[in-house]
Amino acid sequence: MSNKNKNRGTILYSTDPDFVYEDELEEEVETLPKEKQKLRISLDKKQRNGKKVTLVANFVGTEEDLTALGKTLKTQCGVGGSVKDGEILIQGDFREKVLEILHKLGYTNSK
Repeated sequence: MSNKNKNRGTILYSTDPDFVYEDELEEEVETLPKEKQKLRISLDKKQRNGKKVTLVANFVGTEEDLTALGKTLKTQCGVGGSVKDGEILIQGDFREKVLEILHKLGYTNSK
């Protein structure tokens, strides 16, 4: 199947000459500048078998920018983690270090 036919849902063909296929793709939000981001840093250990995870939430922007920021934080902290549901998860308690890194990168409203 060609790429132009992948997002048509269940309709394969229509005899209506005025029919327009609607793409169900949601629009991505434009990434806010670093100084306007209001990131929230917290520690979480719920449903993680007692293991601590540092969460960075409230990022407003594209998925690519969020993934790039997550990769930077993981690399600078020297640990693993992931980006899920609009949040960055860093394995371990790295709240102070993440805050310091975000300030160095230009994120001024991080708590």
